[in-house]
Amino acid sequence: MEDERVTVVVMSRDRCTELLTSLPRHDAPVVLVDNDSSNGTAAQVRSRFPQVTVVELAENVGSLARTVGVERARTPYVAFADDDSWWSPGALRTAAQVLADHPRVAAVAGAILVGPQDRADPMNAELARSPLHSPGLPGPRVLGFVACATMVRRDAFLDVGGFDPLVRFPGEEEPVALRLAARGWSLVYVDDVVVHHHPSPARSSPQERAAAIARSSMTSALLLRPWPDVLRRAGALAVGGRAQRRGLARSLTTAHLALRRRRPVPEAVRRDLATVARSSGGR
Repeated sequence: MEDERVTVVVMSRDRCTELLTSLPRHDAPVVLVDNDSSNGTAAQVRSRFPQVTVVELAENVGSLARTVGVERARTPYVAFADDDSWWSPGALRTAAQVLADHPRVAAVAGAILVGPQDRADPMNAELARSPLHSPGLPGPRVLGFVACATMVRRDAFLDVGGFDPLVRFPGEEEPVALRLAARGWSLVYVDDVVVHHHPSPARSSPQERAAAIARSSMTSALLLRPWPDVLRRAGALAVGGRAQRRGLARSLTTAHLALRRRRPVPEAVRRDLATVARSSGGR
């Protein structure tokens, strides 16, 4: 055990082969939440890794599975991992110490190295150049993160409701980040915290993934963004590619549920969002 303050929560569905490789790499207690796999994943993990806590869900609930895992954890900090990712030796301890030393930091996002060649994920540079004011923090303050490379303060994460059931996967991080910021928490990027990601070959097609991201993006906007942002995002998706338009159409099927729970972020967070948008050329 690298740090007794940390539990690793892994979300998976039908990727037993990847889990058998990644699970032994976690230097912390692991809660695996299985999203209704059809290939006997839970039984195989229990047989091979009896120390892992396995939670089997009766249906695929998407990213909400991670929230289930955090609820089962009993440590103050929780690190997320996918079935094809793991934290580098020392990274769990480093991220946990950041949270311990900075009581108003709710999440630590780390650097992602992709594949056997350890290629830097483009998200690393995007987070590293965040323009947000961050005095006294151990890294740039950010308004986004990649779930599989992030450690959260358990109580803060659960206090904002965890991952939203309407924003499934991928692209599920935005509501969590904005709700934490709305409560006055800081999220930071620390490049000394390193996570390895070896993308599974068992993935959705690029078109389907793009559609899912577009759906998550639009639903997140309906839940939390001011109306001008919602309209801009809808317009951008409408004139995007076929996948973006498909994702936009899918978001409309749950728009009534999002609008019922709509809570736009406060003015301070809107200003930060505008600062980030200007820095990234309006993206």
